[in-house]
Amino acid sequence: MTSKIEETRDGFRFRGGRLPLDLPATLAGRVSGHHREALAAPGDLDRWLVAAGLADGVTGATAEDLSAARALRETLFVLAMARAEGRPLPETPREALNAFAAQPAAAPWLDASGQRRWTGGARALLTGVAREAIELLGGPDAGRIRQCAGPTCAILFLDTSRKGDRRWCSMSACGNRAKVAAFRGREKS
Repeated sequence: MTSKIEETRDGFRFRGGRLPLDLPATLAGRVSGHHREALAAPGDLDRWLVAAGLADGVTGATAEDLSAARALRETLFVLAMARAEGRPLPETPREALNAFAAQPAAAPWLDASGQRRWTGGARALLTGVAREAIELLGGPDAGRIRQCAGPTCAILFLDTSRKGDRRWCSMSACGNRAKVAAFRGREKS
């Protein structure tokens, strides 16, 4: 029996289906313009890396690592939005992603129980996210990147539905709100 991975872990949203789509969700309120920063301090970056399954504990993230994570997050958002909207990838963010991915990355290893683990600091773990982003944005799934259709939601996700017509980042969140609103609308008429 497989357990469902939680969409929210340690206060962070993981609805994108891939870490390069989940990192941009650490800045909420993109649609309203009332931004809520989930990566406010280096410790928050450590928490995100643990919640993302990249680290087992504190990586010792620094202020520089936090700044790099925020820059990577915004680069990923711009590039994923270009894919979601069917536009060409803008040059400056594309070059920034390539440069980030060229840095030394964390090394995978198997622990005694056979589980994959990563060795490296915060920046090396983020480099792995950048490399995964290149695979996603330049691979066969690039055309399946979507932005949630929720009126106040900017979360990006990978549409893995058979028909490729998924509209919501999560049926238990935005999808459910839309269904309730549609039901209430039908009730009033």
